[in-house]
Parts: sequence; C-alpha cells; structure tokens
Amino acid sequence: MEVKIYLNDLKYRYEVYQLFNVYFSMSNIDFVEEDKSDYKVYIDDETLKFIYKDYQRKEKISEEKKHSIRRFIFICLRELTNDIYPWGILIGIRPSKIALKLLKEGNTEEEVINIFKERYLAHEDKAKLCIDVARAEERIVNKDKNNIAVYIGMAFCPTRCVYCSFTANPIAAHKKMVMPYIEALIKEINGMSSYIKEKNLNIESVYFGGGTPTSVNDEEFAMVMKEIYDNFIKDNNVKEFTVECGRPDSINKNKLQTMKDYKVNRISINPQTMNDKTLKLIGRNHTSEDIIEKFNMARNLGFEHINMDLIIGLPGEGYEEFLNTKNEIIKLKPDSITIHGLALKRGSAMYENFVLKKGIEVTLQDEIIKMYAETKNLGDSLGLSPYYMYRQKNMVGNMENLGYAKKGKECIYNIQMIEEKQTIIALGAAAVSKVVFLEEDRLERFPNLKDLHEYIRRIDEMIKRKKGLLDTLYN
Repeated sequence: MEVKIYLNDLKYRYEVYQLFNVYFSMSNIDFVEEDKSDYKVYIDDETLKFIYKDYQRKEKISEEKKHSIRRFIFICLRELTNDIYPWGILIGIRPSKIALKLLKEGNTEEEVINIFKERYLAHEDKAKLCIDVARAEERIVNKDKNNIAVYIGMAFCPTRCVYCSFTANPIAAHKKMVMPYIEALIKEINGMSSYIKEKNLNIESVYFGGGTPTSVNDEEFAMVMKEIYDNFIKDNNVKEFTVECGRPDSINKNKLQTMKDYKVNRISINPQTMNDKTLKLIGRNHTSEDIIEKFNMARNLGFEHINMDLIIGLPGEGYEEFLNTKNEIIKLKPDSITIHGLALKRGSAMYENFVLKKGIEVTLQDEIIKMYAETKNLGDSLGLSPYYMYRQKNMVGNMENLGYAKKGKECIYNIQMIEEKQTIIALGAAAVSKVVFLEEDRLERFPNLKDLHEYIRRIDEMIKRKKGLLDTLYN
C-alpha cells in the first residue's frame, strides 16, 4: 500500500510521518505535491487542517506545537480507520521512563495515569504497565560506574528464521568459519578480561547470546564456555550468568551439563510459538514436542531459572493460535517469559516477503490487542510480574516487548541493557559496547565489525579501540 501525503510545511515532516506510520506501518509513506496526494495536512501558526476525500477536520493549535500536531494527526487517523492503538501518540522506545519521571516529580499513580490518557492519548492499561515496569526497573538499575555487564555474541544459528535481521549466519554454510571465529572471540575475551582486572571493575552480569551460542558442536561450545568462566565468572562476584540456548534443535544434555559445570544460573529456551505449522513457516527445524523435551531436560539437570521467549503476530497466527501457545507454556511453568511483538526489520526474509512482495498476511489489529491481553493472563497464571519493556519501529500492532518474571528472578542484564545506565562490554561480531557516563547522563557506542572475515582479521584493532573508548571513562 502507498500512502501519499501533501504537507504544506515540511518542517513538520517527521511528526506527521511518525503518526501515519502508526496506522500504516507496512506501507510506503511518501510526501508528494498537493495534486498527487490522497491525504492533505495544512499547518500554520494557529491552526491545523486535515483532508482525506470527504473527511475534514480543523482545530486550533492549543499547546506545544509539535505535540499538538501529533495529537491532531492521531485523532484524524483514528476517526478515519477505526483502528485502536493503545499507546496513543507515544512512540519512544522506553515509555516507562516517562512514568518514572512523573512519579519522581511527586505525581500519584492516579495522576500519572491521567497524564498518559489526556496528554498522550494512551490507554489506562498501558499507563499502569509503565508504572509497574518503572518501579521494578528502579529497584535494579545501576548507579555505580564501576559495575559493568559483559555480553558475548555467537555469530551462528542452526538456520536463519524469516523474521531475523541479526548477525546470525546459518552454520551449515559457514562451517569453515566457526573455529577461526571462536579463536578471534577467545582472543577478545582474554584481551578485555585483562582490562577489566586492570581497572578493578565489578562484573554484575554476563550474557552469552547471538545468534545461537549452542549452534556450534559440543567441543566448540565447551571451549568458549571455559574461556568465559575462567575470565569473567571464576574470580568475580557475578550475580547473573545467562546463556541464550534459543533453539531446542541446538540443545543437548552435554551442552546443558557444560552450562551447569560453568555456573550458568539463567538460560533461555525460546519456542516463539508452540504451533508446529508456524514453526515450519518461520524456518525452525524443530517441533513443539522438542521444546517440551529440552525444557524438561534442563529442569531435570537442576536449572532453576528458565526463560522462554514468545512472539506475537507471527504469520498465520491469531488469537486461537496464541491461546494454544499460552496453554502449553503454562504447563511448563517457566520462571520468566519475554513477549516480543513481531518487528518487521529490513534485512529479514519476512520483510522481503511481507513488505515488498506482500506474501504474508498480517495479524489483524483487534487480534493483536486480544493476544497481548492473554500475555498478561499468562504472566498472572505463572505468578510473574512485568519488569522490563521496550518498543521498536515497525512492530505489528504498534505494541511492546515485555519481560515478566518471578520476584527475584528479573533478568539484570535486560534491565541494564534497556535502561542504558551501565557500561556493557560487548564481544563478538556485530556486538555493540556501550560506555555509560553516569554523571553526564550520556553514552558512547562501539560496534564490532559485522562481517565474519573482517571481525577475525581486525580483532586486534577492535580490542585496542574498545580499550581506548573505555579509557575515557576509566582513566
């Protein structure tokens, strides 16, 4: 679908685009000449005017101008489409920060809810969610510059899921690159470990993700795990060591035992859905029974914190399909769950097929809202509470990604990563380090190279430059 907009003052192009993108997120949105447009938006010093066919709306600018434009466009499109978007005009990735700021300014919870509803046109349930998340994050978020997190990325996966845009190379096609990559990764682990010790930094959490860390063979996996343990875990008071097991088809008893041996205390087994038809469609070579088998295997080996990721809005899935997933997850009783709204990212196969070729049908908006309501019921059934949240561009339904956990089992790394109040030293291809200057309320990023060959070839350079950036904080 193509959305053609005439805007008389392109100074406000960004504000107008943002709100059209809420209602037409899978469309090409273009600003064109007046005679070629379908939608016409006129902005002057005092008034706003919107025209689409027989629909017209006009109102005075009654508050801060850009905010007034966003509200006006949102209301016009809501009236035209009858679609419901519970976040209103909130488009930032961390809306809970607004709630926390309002609470710190002395507003009651009821006053915060009213501000969300009246100023931002957000629904009451989203305002309450922001308050709950803000209070949970505030308990854990970092306040000491010497506390850090370490992220290690494995750049391989068993196969590439159709929605994926990460650096996740299918391992069968890149077998010759696995050992050179691991050798470079170990070199980076050793290099940054010596820096952490030299600066006497405290490692609060370690997160081994990717990609899929368990996609390599047992010996290769054990090799990396030993290096992570020796360098970051053994002599440090690490609160949380997570391994993103991810795909059940990459997990076996040997790898799980290796994790136990090296003191992993949180793992993630990610079904995304418990519907076999969908698993096949999105490029996963396993079934829902495989998920159940590997989950129970991990429990029997003594893992006391197992997280499971689910995705809302996968192709072909509606309310009934999610109910099946919900009921199966309740039987397993994970300690935390992470709910992702499907984000159609450029570079993913799903973007190519859905956005460009229109080959995959999107889940209807009212179904999306009902499915999100069931995720809350799922959390309640498992005794879990929301503890972290973020939003992304091009999410189906313009909703949110949300973590639920039992009290005391909130993922520390997730909170520090999303709140951006803790330095994260990130290792591996495409991993992005964040150096946080708490007193200045700013951060600087250092991205490792994405290409496997370049990452391997230039590993010494990346270690040196990363240390150089960290020296600006820990001099």
